Amino acid sequence: MVLVTHTQEPPPRIVSDGQEVLLNSEQAGDEPYMLARNLPGVMVLVDKNRVKAGTFAIKQFGCDTLVLDDGFQYLPLKGRLNLLLVDKTNPFGNGFLLPRGILREPISHLKRASYVFLTKSNGERDEELEDLIRRHNPDADVIECSHRPQYLQRLGEPPETVSTRQPLEFLQGKRVGAFSGIATPESFEKFLRDLGADIIFVRRFLDHYRFESADFVDLFSAGLEHKVDYIVTTEKDAVRIDADLPCPVSIYYLRLEIEIISGAEDFDEAVGRLCFDEVR
Repeated sequence: MVLVTHTQEPPPRIVSDGQEVLLNSEQAGDEPYMLARNLPGVMVLVDKNRVKAGTFAIKQFGCDTLVLDDGFQYLPLKGRLNLLLVDKTNPFGNGFLLPRGILREPISHLKRASYVFLTKSNGERDEELEDLIRRHNPDADVIECSHRPQYLQRLGEPPETVSTRQPLEFLQGKRVGAFSGIATPESFEKFLRDLGADIIFVRRFLDHYRFESADFVDLFSAGLEHKVDYIVTTEKDAVRIDADLPCPVSIYYLRLEIEIISGAEDFDEAVGRLCFDEVR
């Protein structure tokens, strides 16, 4: 038990102690909660002060490795390895920093990356992008990867429940309603179309949107009116939905995983390289 006095800062929020998930998505945040559900045995902490959270993880849990999400810009806690993810479909926007552009740091800060992962890759080389990366960082390994659909999981079931999973062929020729509250809903909807779904209606919400009961009244009304077979959302959105929600139309979420396309034989090799660099 951690005791807190009125003179102490509150400890980090413990989303998972490695044994069980202790907070819900509203308390923890969507992505920390999703990480905690998908990474058994891994402690997941949330705090604006990453130094405090890291110190807590070491002292309270005996952690010997700290992995930061969005840690590239967090300079107070110096990382031994810096992994930089670059969206290949829109690498650097217009090249300007926020608020004029989309960048949090100048492109020249590519030089701090130990590895550059090109995400959302279609497998085709972009020599101009590669040359830009090499100009700023000739030594970093560049690994291309893509999000690949794996299966569909019925809402309300734990992610490890295999009995309620459906293969990707499940959507072939089905009438589907789609909804999401993510930054790029177009990519999610394209996945569904590529899997053969006939998308009858779409509802798009703001990124990280907290769903309200009225939203589901609308979704289910539309589903029943248009006689869809299923309503489909993203895994990121599914964690923000009450698992006990009554569903007159079944809701499934699409599970995605990262697939290495080039720069390493597979994900295990990529991780192996990181571990080898860490040991060195």
